[in-house]
Amino acid sequence: MTADQTNATLMERRYRLLMTSRLILTALTGAGMLSIALAQESPTASPSPTPSLTPEQTPSPTPGRSARLSFIPPPMDGTISLGIYDTNRKLVRVLHREAKIDNFTVDADSLNTTWDGKNDIGEDLPAGKYHARGYLVGRLKVEQIGQAATFPADSEAPGKVRVKLVPNPLTNDANAIIDLSIGFDEKGSYLKTMDGLPLSTVSEMPNLVRALISKNNEKSVDVWQDDGTTARQFRVSNIDKMMAFDCGDFELK
Repeated sequence: MTADQTNATLMERRYRLLMTSRLILTALTGAGMLSIALAQESPTASPSPTPSLTPEQTPSPTPGRSARLSFIPPPMDGTISLGIYDTNRKLVRVLHREAKIDNFTVDADSLNTTWDGKNDIGEDLPAGKYHARGYLVGRLKVEQIGQAATFPADSEAPGKVRVKLVPNPLTNDANAIIDLSIGFDEKGSYLKTMDGLPLSTVSEMPNLVRALISKNNEKSVDVWQDDGTTARQFRVSNIDKMMAFDCGDFELK
């Protein structure tokens, strides 16, 4: 198959998914849009799991503990961040971070992925009830304002901003609101939820020692970050172009 044929096939699958999402709007209620099937599967390979901060590099599953997740994506273009939460609503696994549709198995009417029952450092989590939910993030605009002469005080950048999201037509939540924060690691900075789910990269400025966020207006935020020698300011626009989706509860055996 040529590259053009491959791209055409992917576009066709995306189109079918979008059309399916729109067709089922009249049939769905606010009860949720995810069906989760627990699959008792044997892994295709059995190397020792390697802890990783990159969610797309999933550790090898433990035999018999694989959970298969199938869900209808929100009808908007963008990337998907999906997290697994325990009964205390604590984020225990970043299953996908800024993932494209190509990172999932695409069926005619759903996206599919698998959780191996481990946390982000490769440890097996106990059997029990868990919850999956995430966000579809549209194309955000990141501008580097320049070097910052001063870092804002905590009163000017309290560590979170409240953003009204695009309502997800697959649910009844017309007033979806999210509190955003700023996170950083050795690779750079990123917007995240208050519970720690990474949503969108802001910069690839490494070795940061601190970062702050403040609201510029209803559709943009300002981010300050410091690597110990230089402080820089960024502006992220179109932050309202996000949709939340809730995948519901499921049982890990």
